[in-house]
Amino acid sequence: MDITAFLHWLKDTMACTGQTTKNRIIRFQQQGDYRRFLQEWSEASTTAPELKSVKQMRIIRAISCQLPVEATLSGFSGGVWIENDRRITVHTAVKTIPLEKGIPWGVQQIKAPLAWSTTTGHRIKIGVIDTGVDFSHPDLRQSLSRGINLLNRSMLPHDDNGHGTHIAGTIAAANQVQGMIGIAPRAQILPVKAFDHNGSAFVSDIILGIDWCVRNRVHIINMSFGMKTRSKALLNAINNAYNAGVIVVASSGNDGKRRSVDYPARYPQTISVGATNRLRRIAPFSNRGTFIDIYAPGDKIFSAWLRGKYHEMSGTSMATSHVSGAIALLLAYRPGLTPAEIKAILKKSYLPLRSTKAPKYTGELDVMKMLGAADR
Repeated sequence: MDITAFLHWLKDTMACTGQTTKNRIIRFQQQGDYRRFLQEWSEASTTAPELKSVKQMRIIRAISCQLPVEATLSGFSGGVWIENDRRITVHTAVKTIPLEKGIPWGVQQIKAPLAWSTTTGHRIKIGVIDTGVDFSHPDLRQSLSRGINLLNRSMLPHDDNGHGTHIAGTIAAANQVQGMIGIAPRAQILPVKAFDHNGSAFVSDIILGIDWCVRNRVHIINMSFGMKTRSKALLNAINNAYNAGVIVVASSGNDGKRRSVDYPARYPQTISVGATNRLRRIAPFSNRGTFIDIYAPGDKIFSAWLRGKYHEMSGTSMATSHVSGAIALLLAYRPGLTPAEIKAILKKSYLPLRSTKAPKYTGELDVMKMLGAADR
């Protein structure tokens, strides 16, 4: 592929003014072409300011940038692919403010406290790709590392939405005396801020987050978000994480669908999570069906919030954080398990759901049964 010609095309196309533009992802077929592009782009961007906004995504040999809607790659067919860089949103239904503290009902329901004499998730690193986290929250201070802010690299990944803080609390809050305690209180949260204050992100930022997590050797990535359409670029990034031994846990979506789940939970390389309520039934809002690997509490979940507060939220997002925390307990107990082995353990150790119409091929997360299955 003629990289110099492609770079000239990219510079000229990005410099076009007066046209409607949209975010695009361009992937290179050959590793050598991508390396040459990065080298030439690095040199060219010093004199071409429009090229400075190009983001590189090494994990999938790709870049993302703003291009005119009409732009095509017809002159470079075979060497590069292009797809729209779509918006993706966090999976949350409703929120209210409760007045409970201590061990939340979901943590109790999956029997996490019974495991704490054996495992607390010590030294397990969980990348939470979300809206950031409240670094000053008293229940999270012991559980957080620096992480990364993909929207502003010069700042810490501070949460300006609340969703990411809520997820982090369920996974690893550690303040039992005065606040709440999460499922894996000695696990380490690495917050990856890819979502803005509205809970919205571009696929390219998710991919950059996955890349960062793989390079920083996290054990688990929590993905409490989804979209309706398939993205080859996102699948490619998740594949690379899976092949690197990273467990990707993803929420199924809140549309109450019976035969469909959102992406990326629909990809077989993820652990797809549906939500249950206190009665151990599938929550009405939760997507369900054969694509679900495991269900976990997701209805009216109490957890940490901004400015040291607490909120109650519902959604498959909340269910996903329960599963990420449980896998942290499992990995601290049995280090070295692969993503495929962990999925198999979850699928053979579930608790049947309470309903005559409940699926027989999956059920609700049970930490003690899960640890027992890992011993067999």
